Amino acid sequence: MTDIKTAPLYRTIWRWHFYAGLFVIPFVLLLSLTGAAYLFKPQLDRWQERGWRGLPAAERVDADAQVAAALAAFPGASFHYYRIPEASGDAAVVHLALPDGGMRDVAVSPRGRVVGAADPETRISAWLARIHSSLLIGRAGGLLVELAASWAIVMILTGLYLWWPRGRGAAGVVWPRLSLGGRTALRDLHSVTGFWVSGLALVLLLTALPWTDVWASGFRTVRAEMGWVAGAPDWKGGAAGHHAAHDHRAMAMAAPSAAPPGVPLATIVLRARSEALPPPVIVQPPGAPNLFGAPNGDVWTLTTQTQNRPLVRKVGYDPATGIEVSRSGFADKHVIDRIVGIGIAWHEGALFGIVSQLIGVATALALVTLAISGFLLWRRRKPEAALGAPPLPRDPARLKGVAAIVLLLAALLPLLAASLILLWIVDRLVIPRLPRLARWLGVRALA
Repeated sequence: MTDIKTAPLYRTIWRWHFYAGLFVIPFVLLLSLTGAAYLFKPQLDRWQERGWRGLPAAERVDADAQVAAALAAFPGASFHYYRIPEASGDAAVVHLALPDGGMRDVAVSPRGRVVGAADPETRISAWLARIHSSLLIGRAGGLLVELAASWAIVMILTGLYLWWPRGRGAAGVVWPRLSLGGRTALRDLHSVTGFWVSGLALVLLLTALPWTDVWASGFRTVRAEMGWVAGAPDWKGGAAGHHAAHDHRAMAMAAPSAAPPGVPLATIVLRARSEALPPPVIVQPPGAPNLFGAPNGDVWTLTTQTQNRPLVRKVGYDPATGIEVSRSGFADKHVIDRIVGIGIAWHEGALFGIVSQLIGVATALALVTLAISGFLLWRRRKPEAALGAPPLPRDPARLKGVAAIVLLLAALLPLLAASLILLWIVDRLVIPRLPRLARWLGVRALA
């Protein structure tokens, strides 16, 4: 009986898995750790704002006076939104755009005194988000992350093929044979962990795509061409960004209307209590930009910054009369946007509260286990003078099925397609002409 591990298909997929894994290991480690920490954004933000809570609430002033105090503390700033306190002793947070283009969250006590201010970009959660999405190097980092995510999908799919039982028992397939020790225990830990986490990992990778650059740009184009549009999407894709839903630079550039509304902010804040929106709840003045930098329109706008997008809704009030003039919610969006919104809420650990957060942490820990065990397996089998890649099959003509799958993935993942073209050129035209490099990579050199 032919050993499956010597078959051309198996060896080819093993080779793909090897190269994909070797490339994505550092990204998996970094993105898993930062992503797991970012899942707890609400808790991190609350911890950083701990000094803004539990303040004396006697002789409190109204919301308009609180905004006035924040603007007095930062002359020349523009008022962008007011975050309603969750408890009576909490400070209100007044979000301002500074004249130099920066932003400030200004904490104003119930008595109307400024008790603190913070640059939103210096929050722990914002720092984690920038690492997670762009490696702190801007658009180039975002493209690298998108490329790594594309190859991680290849790694998981090829890993599932290699794991497939093929008549074996449950030991080493469903649970690892750790008692055997050595390479067998390490290989089982790697393959079994990969099996159990593969579904969650694929969901995590696929739900990250709307936040990317190249893939999201193409998706937005398809979305518009197919008519999958019902209002603006509440996800920021098609440009290097981060998981936090605030484009602070765009918000700073868009100034609210200079004309003061006839209905005071305090009236809208009172109306907000009957809406029972999930916190953090904000009120934006007429003409202020929304959380993506686009103008909201000449109305008072009540909404929420919760990451659980199915719970988001928006209410508009006429600035002259305070009468409700518009209302929209998650159900009003196109089904495609709803699917994307649910996916992003899951990705950010917000869909089911602490349960989603714990599942996200477990997924991240499993991915870290995969990365470390894969690296150790490679180091154990790596020869002295070679990379240790699985050898090429001798009969490439029998690999049409692999080629079809790769082409399908490439069509769905543009950066994967671009990298495959580059790899093909290097593999066929460059490496064979460099005998020493060819031997190190396990590629046959030209005679």
